[in-house]
Amino acid sequence: MELLTKELREQLPPLYSQEHEADPLVICKFFTPDSSWTWYALEFDGQDMFFGLVVGFEEELGYFLLSELRQARGPFGLPIERDIHFKPMRLSEVRKVHP
Repeated sequence: MELLTKELREQLPPLYSQEHEADPLVICKFFTPDSSWTWYALEFDGQDMFFGLVVGFEEELGYFLLSELRQARGPFGLPIERDIHFKPMRLSEVRKVHP
C-alpha cells in the first residue's frame, strides 16, 4: 500500500501552517492493523516529516516520519497502513474517537 499518495501530499498543509488554528484539520490516518497505534497527519514538510496526533501508549501531538512509518511493523510483523476510508475532519472530532 502506498502510504502517502500524490493527492494526499497536495492536501497536507506545510509544517507550522496550522499552529495558530484552534481546531486544525486532520488530513489522513495511519494505523497498525495488529496493535492500537494510530497516527493522524495534520501537516507535512513535503519530504519526510509529519506533525499530527499520535495515539499509542499515550495520546500526544508531535512529529513523526514517513520513512519510519514505512519501516515499522506491528507485533505480528504487519506493516503500517493508511486508512483509505478516513475523511478529513477536525482534530476535536478525531479526539472524540480516542477518549
